[in-house]
Amino acid sequence: MPAKLSELVHSGQFPLFLLFVAFLTTFVVTRVITRMIRAGRGPFRDNVRGGLHIHHAVPGIVLMAVGGIMSIAVDGASPASEIAAVAIGIGTSLVLDEFAMILHLRDVYWTQEGQLSVQVVTLTVAVLGLMLLGYMPFGDDSGWLPAHLVMTVGLPVRLAAVVVCVMKGKYSTSLLGTLVPLVALIGALRLARPKSRWARRFYSADKLAHAQRRATNFDQRFGRWGLSLEDLVAGQPTSTVSSE
Repeated sequence: MPAKLSELVHSGQFPLFLLFVAFLTTFVVTRVITRMIRAGRGPFRDNVRGGLHIHHAVPGIVLMAVGGIMSIAVDGASPASEIAAVAIGIGTSLVLDEFAMILHLRDVYWTQEGQLSVQVVTLTVAVLGLMLLGYMPFGDDSGWLPAHLVMTVGLPVRLAAVVVCVMKGKYSTSLLGTLVPLVALIGALRLARPKSRWARRFYSADKLAHAQRRATNFDQRFGRWGLSLEDLVAGQPTSTVSSE
């Protein structure tokens, strides 16, 4: 066994490493297959049974449940814990690849709204990678804040800011804000996207017009950058409206 792999196994991080690899590999394979299906190429077709399209989030949920239960039942025993980690990685990837569909409760997989799934997967890969490197995204590594204060005050404030960003249609900001709290706080305080739930519910006609002007200006200056990368990963959507 190579020295680096041996160190990883003995450090107790091996199940997390397997989960990370399984998650990333499954997402890449899934996107390749779905894009081939969309293009009508290769042997793959939509999974339809009795007229019902079974989305890959369904087996993903099953694998997540099985892996989660197994990981608790075996209490770290090898190789069951490694098998559980792989099952969780595969299942989580299949579910998050259709996260936008679950959120909207309709098939938005190939739309701009569906690219939220790619953003969520990207965030998850980043978090898993940071955890492998020993950084806990939702903790306080600086040591200057008591752990209980971080959990009882800091984490709820961060989560609230992230939720507000989502309601304001700032999906990219909310995802980055889970890693960088200041980003979430700034996003929560700034104007909402004009078509977001927050804008429709709380904004007057004048403020909505202001939000529309700001969003248009933002999209013209920066919106295409993020979309180009997402188009490369997820495929060209049927509609493209940027969200900051």
